[in-house]
Amino acid sequence: MENIVIVLIVAGVVGLAGRYLWKAKKRGVKCVGCPDGHSCGGCSCQCHNR
Repeated sequence: MENIVIVLIVAGVVGLAGRYLWKAKKRGVKCVGCPDGHSCGGCSCQCHNR
């Protein structure tokens, strides 16, 4: 029974993360993890140079 609860919690977290990414891309955010995501053309956050 504990395994089912753990699987449901993990599935819920993954589902919510996927939904967040999908909605962000739908809004036009180019780089979701970037603090300057809306204008990420030449940002200085170094998220593209890793």
